[in-house]
Amino acid sequence: MNPLLTTKEEAFRTGMDNLTCFLHHAVKLPGGALLFCTKGEADVFIDMQPAHIVPQTNISLLPGMIFSLERASADFECHYFAFSEEMFAAASFRLDASYIHFLGTHPWHTHRGGKEELGAIYGLIEASNAICGDMENRCRRAIALHLLQIFFLNTYDKVRRIPAHELTLGSSRKEELFKQFITLVHAHGSTERDVGFYATRLCITPRYLSTIAREVGHTSPKAFIDECLTLELKVALQSTDLSLKEIADRYRFPDQSFFGRFFKKHTGLSPKAYRMAQKGEI
Repeated sequence: MNPLLTTKEEAFRTGMDNLTCFLHHAVKLPGGALLFCTKGEADVFIDMQPAHIVPQTNISLLPGMIFSLERASADFECHYFAFSEEMFAAASFRLDASYIHFLGTHPWHTHRGGKEELGAIYGLIEASNAICGDMENRCRRAIALHLLQIFFLNTYDKVRRIPAHELTLGSSRKEELFKQFITLVHAHGSTERDVGFYATRLCITPRYLSTIAREVGHTSPKAFIDECLTLELKVALQSTDLSLKEIADRYRFPDQSFFGRFFKKHTGLSPKAYRMAQKGEI
């Protein structure tokens, strides 16, 4: 069972988990979650970015992010605060947009501070656990909403203290453009596969976008777009009951046959075979 999955009736939930349900299984979260590693270590992918997770690392998974667990030690464990998309919208409504953008571009961070810094985090965890378990509290959801805002602001503050040269974002013009390209592909890659579309949005030529992608990301724009789309398709095949035709339509393939050829070219399996393999049927 996915511990980070919320419902209309259960807009938030907290607890401890080893996240093994995500092992080699990419999931696009409809809601989001804040994770804090308490022990062990793991290698994960967050929106196709690899991250090594150790104790005192927090992860901010915002709605729509794709998450998977590649490897974890036997003692790996995280505290989680999962929230619905609606709760996220309410919590971020009064926050500066730069806060959320920053968290989205810096989704994980290992804390190096002392007791004071970690004390605030553990205090928030204890408070979130308490309010989640207090089912009779009439203000339960409102309190959880405020706690979520505090989590966001606290994480933003701690990450902003890192010296600029240690942050994952580069400062050069090409690095900034490549980050913007990645953001655009995450937002539009399920339906827009033309490199020219992204070059136009970035106000540069397709040729210059290709140069940037190769220099900064060591890939081509087309390869990156296809990789993101393939990951989206894997998630759809793993996590939904949509028919192959419905998936082809959703991702704007001309027909189911074209979808099948694209998927097999990039994975070595047909969509049907991949879905059966994920269910352990072959």
